[in-house]
Amino acid sequence: MSRSSGEVFGAPVCVSLATHDLAAAEAFYGDVLGWRFRRSRLGEEFRVACADDVPVAGIAAVVPRLGVPTAWTPYFAVADADVAAARIRERGATTAVGPLAFATGRAGLAADRDGAVFGFWEGEVGPERRPDSDGPVWVELKARDAFAAAVFYGEVLDWATDLPGSLDVAYEQDHVVVRRHHHTVARIDAGAVEAAPDPHARPRWEVHFSVPDLDETADRAVRAGGGVLRPVSTSPTERRVTLSDWAGTPFTVTEATGRP
Repeated sequence: MSRSSGEVFGAPVCVSLATHDLAAAEAFYGDVLGWRFRRSRLGEEFRVACADDVPVAGIAAVVPRLGVPTAWTPYFAVADADVAAARIRERGATTAVGPLAFATGRAGLAADRDGAVFGFWEGEVGPERRPDSDGPVWVELKARDAFAAAVFYGEVLDWATDLPGSLDVAYEQDHVVVRRHHHTVARIDAGAVEAAPDPHARPRWEVHFSVPDLDETADRAVRAGGGVLRPVSTSPTERRVTLSDWAGTPFTVTEATGRP
């Protein structure tokens, strides 16, 4: 059963790849992550990526029309896209695109004060977008200042407010964890550098996909024309590696190694 974005406001409800070539995107991510694709109700430029028949992401061939870079971007639910856009601008950030009307709602693309790009969505949220349960996709902001970033997104997206359904925010071991119904929906880590020579060390939202075998996935990415942008890192709960697709667009895959 579908819900409105106002019912799950503040939560990331979709991750979407902006690309210039739908066929190439389907071929790459189909080979690397085993996804299958179906048409989206948003229009001919859009596809829904499914893993084991469960929708996990969107792909949109909108780069030429909107003039945006190829990138994976999280979209956060808002009750009112115009209000969200105004809040973003009032806090010294930028609305780059929209809000634009689509078949099932309205979307906008923005950059926070440090340049990290994110989207916001007002409209229908399908049952495949489950911000109140654990799933194969999660998002993490690499920020210069985790506390300042949490304040910005909290004010824009109504995190940690008295509104019914507001997301909880906690500061744990130098990073910010955002939860809905005890499920982690996003995390903010400090450490990104604004003018770092490595563009992947600058403030940015990272999209993570869970995989059963990290090394096999990385090998498939290289064979499909992508690459490894960062070496594998290991924690008590997971292994992760940042890859690039055939067009150089970064994404991260994680393999669970233990219990949190």
